[in-house]
Amino acid sequence: MDMKRIYLRTMYYTVGILIMTLGIALTIQSALGTSPFDALLVGLHRTFGLTIGSWEIVVGFSMIVFNAIAEKRRPELLALATSLLTGIGIDFWVFTVRDTIHPDVFWTQLLCLVLGMGIAGFGIALNLQADFAPNPFDRMMLVVSKLTGWNVSISRALISILLVILAFFFSGAIGIGTVLITLFSGPIIQGFMAQINRFDRHLQPIAPSCS
Repeated sequence: MDMKRIYLRTMYYTVGILIMTLGIALTIQSALGTSPFDALLVGLHRTFGLTIGSWEIVVGFSMIVFNAIAEKRRPELLALATSLLTGIGIDFWVFTVRDTIHPDVFWTQLLCLVLGMGIAGFGIALNLQADFAPNPFDRMMLVVSKLTGWNVSISRALISILLVILAFFFSGAIGIGTVLITLFSGPIIQGFMAQINRFDRHLQPIAPSCS
């Protein structure tokens, strides 16, 4: 792999996390509910203190350890780096937007939520294009699928349900936004991935002809 490609993938990875965490912060600020995973992080923050980003790192590390034990192999250090950068990004954007964005009626809350979903979806799609470091949640989804024989969709749905139950007990950010994000985040990410993949192909050098 040439250096240009390595730099490009690194850019996708870091900028993707930066954009994704802005979207997450906006969904939190909407006060209409977040994704199941983020709802748990908010609940842990409300119950035990620490920042939401700190809990991203703690929960992500726990998932990495679970995945390593389940697959009987060493923990993925790159996944820990992803959790660390994501946690830092969430805290940065939460502290930034909470003083500037204050949706106080339903339609402005909904606008904040939808904007957050779109931005987060674009960031996730950009990060996935890097194919650089595994996300602990997505890795757990694959591990559960492998251990149980269930397909990926069922595994993801069951993990999401478990996260919502845990978030409920910790007074997490559960609401209509949780439902909307669960239903529409997949198609949003898929749509952005198609566009980013097309853009990425334009950036790749054309292989020389063998003729």
